[in-house]
Amino acid sequence: MTTLTTPGAGAGRGAQDARRAPPGPPALAGAAPVADFTWHQIGRALRNRVRYRYVHPRVAREPQGYRIESPCCSRNVDAAGGVIDIAWLARGADGLWRLHARDHAMRRWVEQCASEDLPALLDVLCVDAARIFWP
Repeated sequence: MTTLTTPGAGAGRGAQDARRAPPGPPALAGAAPVADFTWHQIGRALRNRVRYRYVHPRVAREPQGYRIESPCCSRNVDAAGGVIDIAWLARGADGLWRLHARDHAMRRWVEQCASEDLPALLDVLCVDAARIFWP
């Protein structure tokens, strides 16, 4: 059991335990409840997507945001139908959410749009009329 201490509480055992505790991910430190809510919000939105509704995408927490991966149903990217990256959502220091699509040929993320409104970006991802995210 780790004892929490406040700054300047002395050099007792609690202070030693606090120094040895591993730090959390830099982008999520101190924001776990909000990050968890966002993770669930993304998962709920994906259940209402238009393309490939019969597969189960996964939302992975990353130090710099959330990565969505899914089995490749079209076989356009992975002929074996393996798991591929679909999208990456990251919130910048300016408060804007940025939605990226994976350019599988170039092996890089490409920003598609940005907004303060996360649900609006999730709508773009889930409709994907141009098949940018779900190739």
